[in-house]
Amino acid sequence: QVQLVESGGGLVQAGGSLRLSCAASGGTFSSYTMGWFRQIPGKEREFVARVTISGGWTYYADSVKGRFAISRDNAKNTVLLQMNSLKPEDTAVYYCASGRTGVGRTASEYDSWGQGTQVTVSS
Repeated sequence: QVQLVESGGGLVQAGGSLRLSCAASGGTFSSYTMGWFRQIPGKEREFVARVTISGGWTYYADSVKGRFAISRDNAKNTVLLQMNSLKPEDTAVYYCASGRTGVGRTASEYDSWGQGTQVTVSS
């Protein structure tokens, strides 16, 4: 099973940008679909974006479409989430996750999770 470690979170003003990184180890990274989710206290984990094994297809939640971009580098075992035009409602703990081919937008479909990184957007 792959181990995942996120980094890059922090505090940013509304309209600003952050780039989250997720480093994978212990598995065959290039065989996993990778996703980003986010969660605020008291709410369910919410799908943000996912990228297919080759990196050729990406999918986004409507709330982040046009502002966020997911990408992966299979040679470096990393997946990135570039977040632009951040809004206060983007404030959450962001999690990186891996899953088998064909996983979608539901958290329970994913097998491995990182520990999360906090993103706070001030107004």
